[in-house]
Amino acid sequence: MGANASSPDKPPAVTTSKSSTLTRHLGLHLDDVPVREKKKKMSKLATLRRKLIRVRRHSRSFDHAKAIRELTSNWTVRELHALVQEYQATAGLKELSLLATLARPVAMAFREDLSNLYDYKFCTDVDLIFRGACFPVHRVILCIRCPFFRDLLARYPRYGAQIPVEIKTQGVDQSMFSCLLRYLYTGDFICDNSRPGNRKLLAHLADEFGTPNVLEHDMRTLLETGDYSDAVLVFTSDSDYPDSGPSEAACSSMSLKKHELRCHKAILAARSPFFRNLLLRRARSGEELTEQALQTPTRIVLDESVIPKQYARVLVQAVYLDNVDLSCIVRSSSSVCSLSEVQAIVAGKGHMTHADEAMEIYQIGQFLDFPMLSQGCEDIIVDSLSQENLMSILAWSSEPHGSQWVHRQALQYLREEFLQIAHSPVLYELSKEYLIAAISSDFLQSGELDVLNAVIKWGEHQLVKRMEEREPNLLTHTAHSVTKKGVKRRDLNDVELREILSELLPYVRMDHVIPPNHDVINNAIKRGLVSTPPSHMLGDEVGINRINAWVRGKNNGMFVKPRLFVPYYEEAKSLLEEQVSQVQENDLTRMRMFQMSSIPDTLYMVDGNSCPPSPYPIHIPISSSSFTVDIIAGTIPVPDSATVGAMSKREQELQQSRLARKAYSMPFCDRRAIGHQLQLQVVREFGLPDSTVEVLQHEPTYRRGDIRRMESPPALEPMRIRAMPLVHKHSPPLLPATPRPSRSYSPPSAYSTVEKESKSSNCSDSVLSDIMPDIAMATASLNQVSMQDDDLPPEMEMKLDLGDGNHTMYI
Repeated sequence: MGANASSPDKPPAVTTSKSSTLTRHLGLHLDDVPVREKKKKMSKLATLRRKLIRVRRHSRSFDHAKAIRELTSNWTVRELHALVQEYQATAGLKELSLLATLARPVAMAFREDLSNLYDYKFCTDVDLIFRGACFPVHRVILCIRCPFFRDLLARYPRYGAQIPVEIKTQGVDQSMFSCLLRYLYTGDFICDNSRPGNRKLLAHLADEFGTPNVLEHDMRTLLETGDYSDAVLVFTSDSDYPDSGPSEAACSSMSLKKHELRCHKAILAARSPFFRNLLLRRARSGEELTEQALQTPTRIVLDESVIPKQYARVLVQAVYLDNVDLSCIVRSSSSVCSLSEVQAIVAGKGHMTHADEAMEIYQIGQFLDFPMLSQGCEDIIVDSLSQENLMSILAWSSEPHGSQWVHRQALQYLREEFLQIAHSPVLYELSKEYLIAAISSDFLQSGELDVLNAVIKWGEHQLVKRMEEREPNLLTHTAHSVTKKGVKRRDLNDVELREILSELLPYVRMDHVIPPNHDVINNAIKRGLVSTPPSHMLGDEVGINRINAWVRGKNNGMFVKPRLFVPYYEEAKSLLEEQVSQVQENDLTRMRMFQMSSIPDTLYMVDGNSCPPSPYPIHIPISSSSFTVDIIAGTIPVPDSATVGAMSKREQELQQSRLARKAYSMPFCDRRAIGHQLQLQVVREFGLPDSTVEVLQHEPTYRRGDIRRMESPPALEPMRIRAMPLVHKHSPPLLPATPRPSRSYSPPSAYSTVEKESKSSNCSDSVLSDIMPDIAMATASLNQVSMQDDDLPPEMEMKLDLGDGNHTMYI
């Protein structure tokens, strides 16, 4: 999205001038016009030329297609096909990652809430007696939905009356009557229509009871007219009453239009647990009986400092219609200033934006436990994301009262629009954690050259801020201050700049910076910011090293996973199609393919249920610390066994989904990362924190109810090893990781704590795995395992699995 928005620079013409080029594009022939008109045309062309240069200078675009085309100009079809396969595998993973990012609990619509209201009988006010059975119901629902019950209930106005129901239509039993009532609540008639005579019976019932309107129409009628209302929402503040407390005179003097809204207790109880508990508590205390005896509506008093009255209409409309409409805000209201309003005033904003108002209403939805309102506000906030409000939304969503779902969408926006953000002042407002979260992602929409340039600019800005903070107070705001005279690049301390960038540069994939001899990377090397130059600058085989950094194979550990940058991906696919079309049919038949795994075959002993095997070389220490989950400390919330079972079932459904099967079918797929994204989607759909993924990874232990700290690893099954799952190496970390001082062949790991603990012992595995045979690597791995745990019983010894693998390679 961010990459596609920029237009590539056009190379300057060699034999023609820029003015002639513009003339040709505009279809103008200056020789055919008079001199005066020619001057006008030339002035217009000059103006257009300045505009184009200005746009190009501001967009700072780069011809990414040309860069990847030059890189692969001398590649073979096999090498280009391997690169496209890498991109396809990452694209399949990105689709699952987007689903996990968008996952959240499903907010129940008013149909489901009204169905639960009928099932659980909250706040019922009348009983229907039919054939000896009692059906507690709500007067407002039946009266607005059905003319038959409207006339019947009008004859029994008393609260809690028991009303006998006589139906003329023959053949209606208690079950059919219950289905009829549920239909009035939900608009869905759930009954066995296949039984003989049921269709005819339903037709007779429609004649006797009448056909109700659409449920949405009746709900809107209740909202707009207030018919059958039995409650009033009252918005008060300290200024409404004197210090002695509220009085009857003060209550009656309040304006109904500005401070009160008529509503219905049944609807409030169905939509919000907050209102439901409040009404049930009043009923238990006897206040409801007093109100019914006095025939006065229930007054629900809300503190305006918590729920400002300017949002009252938005709240009520969401309750009745499942619609969050910010146009219902009474912006001329003299409500008590909320926290967001105060922050807007302090920040110098003249008025609150729609995003600010949605943030305020979101907190109201959280306070009232009304997910439909909260999620509607989340959608509004995400729809309004832009470069101007990105930092404010990130700051709000990272607060304890903010939305984690919005935070994930804002980070996704940062990754998608990074190319534009890198050339805007927003880059300097990013914190180090947010910048790391962006540049560590495989899905970042930016080339490595732009990433490196952005990181250096960000670091230089941080260094200038340090210099300003160290400046003596006497020079501050004077002509000699750093702020006034500015700082030139030659005045910056490169040693201090390298220290600032020490945690960021390991995430820049230097081997993928193209063009490889660009001034940005050359200057970074000259300034000592890059400790180890890219692999193509080392050794004599420059071309081979450059290919090895992009394509898997026996590449001496040079391979680094490329980012899924859309311009690179699209150009690589088009280049592959061009080259394949040029290959003769006979040559294609001679191209032999065979299935080869991208990891040693013996590593498939990893338990596939908890963590599918990864194609990358990994190191799994067998120790009790690897299996310890700190449940006692409360770091991982443990749901009950029924919830764990439902989560496991949902995970199995996702495993069989089309996108999951597509991702698993890719030759170079990362099965661990795919499984992790599916598990993240599950726990987020259940409204649990991301750390609950540990529960799914050790599901048998949790379902047995054993929440004690495990003192020993579980028994090893034949041909499998239970291990903590390792997720994708290049996924964004939640916290900045300390980079390794030595050269990294791939960006630092994001999630894997096991890999972080074993970095010292694993520093050579990635290199050896590319030059040693699979069986030799498997033997070395087994030796390491046996050295770490020599006390394993014979039945727990690992056995080799010489699988064929499932990855396509060319030879």
